Amino acid sequence: MRIHPVPAFSDNYIWCLSDPESGKTLIVDPGQADPVLDYLNTNGLTADAILITHHHPDHTGGVASIRQRVPDVRIIGPQNSPFKGATETVRSGDEVAWEGLVFHVMAVPGHTLDHVAYFSNTQVNDNTVLFCGDTLFACGCGRLFEGSPEQMHHSLKSLRQLPDNTAVYCAHEYTLANLRFARHWLPHDQALAQLEADCVALRQQGKPTVPTTIGQEKRLNPFLRWDDVDVIKATEEYCSQKQLPATSDCEIFAAIRHGKDHF
Repeated sequence: MRIHPVPAFSDNYIWCLSDPESGKTLIVDPGQADPVLDYLNTNGLTADAILITHHHPDHTGGVASIRQRVPDVRIIGPQNSPFKGATETVRSGDEVAWEGLVFHVMAVPGHTLDHVAYFSNTQVNDNTVLFCGDTLFACGCGRLFEGSPEQMHHSLKSLRQLPDNTAVYCAHEYTLANLRFARHWLPHDQALAQLEADCVALRQQGKPTVPTTIGQEKRLNPFLRWDDVDVIKATEEYCSQKQLPATSDCEIFAAIRHGKDHF
């Protein structure tokens, strides 16, 4: 199996998981059709299934055109979603089988209310696999457009419990922007400084900074470190200035999200 990022818009990644023997390809969140179709045609691959994590147009805008080109393509999306183009709907606890892989569906509301993630504990390229849309990013998390801090904290807590070697295939190249905030919040964190240098080098070479891993995010991502002593200290100082509560894990997370929103 090969997982390839197809760039779209200014900073989206459309992930294409391909079986080299059959040429069948699973496409995740195709916000645009043309880049995907060009990639498939160039590499002799066929669109076989589409996974949708949430309804935003930059994740669903290319679905109709792909289906027009491949009428029998499977389109899997969340139940009770504004996106109505799915041929199969899923909810938390469901499973999606594709070419020998099984993806477990996780409800991860916060960014949107319909948001789901797809996790497979079968290893691809030595890692278990998570397609998480806009819930978890490298050193960041999604904005709360529809959900509450409590919902997003619960969603991230469930993702934090996945195996450390889980490869996190998020949908945007936001890493350097996230790191600027993370380093502002934790200016003495040398591991964050090193990651920033590494990611700058990758971008200068035209390479993506993702996927990341759950293990790396647990160590470095402030939005997953609500129980880390250094993060708590920095957040309590911010909360004191902004007159925000900071007595629970969820309140620590909410304050960090507030800080990022106003950074």
